[in-house]
Amino acid sequence: MWNLSTEKKELFLTFDDGPIPEVTPWVLETLKKYGAKATFFCIGDNIRKHPDVFKQIIKEGHAVGNHTFKHLNGWKTSAPTYLEDIKRCQEAMAIHSGSSTLFRPPYGKCTSAQAKAIFGQNQQIIMWSIISKDYKAGLSKEQCFHRIKSQAQPGSIIVFHDSLKAETKMKYALKKTLETFKDYEFKKIEL
Repeated sequence: MWNLSTEKKELFLTFDDGPIPEVTPWVLETLKKYGAKATFFCIGDNIRKHPDVFKQIIKEGHAVGNHTFKHLNGWKTSAPTYLEDIKRCQEAMAIHSGSSTLFRPPYGKCTSAQAKAIFGQNQQIIMWSIISKDYKAGLSKEQCFHRIKSQAQPGSIIVFHDSLKAETKMKYALKKTLETFKDYEFKKIEL
């Protein structure tokens, strides 16, 4: 799924790679300030290390999804190893929230065999319409925001990262997105 079909002024913010205590609570506070909901694609090992931050995401009414346990690149990982890593993340999530049917492959990379197996486990693969590239060293924070501003339309799925690597650019681009699209509703993904 690359976007959600809608005629309404709705955008779907997503955050990959958390939860981490240095960044995710700021994201949650900012979303609350703007009355926005989002979907967090969490790394299982980060859930294991920071369960209180993960529980805070759920408590504040956001959706969560599986982003593998160790942030594996599906193109460089055998299908059995990849699927086991997804299962480990699902188990880490279930300890705190029950399971999620949302999955986003790290780097946007999984093989067709992996995708078929993921679908067979009643998981939905959620990709994106716009990636902010807030993690990319060669882009300015303004360029990250411009990617969103110039491409956003109703139903767009936008990717940010709640990680240390992306923190500075993400904070700028997220606030500018929430301010610029204030006439839109920011929703979590629910399937």
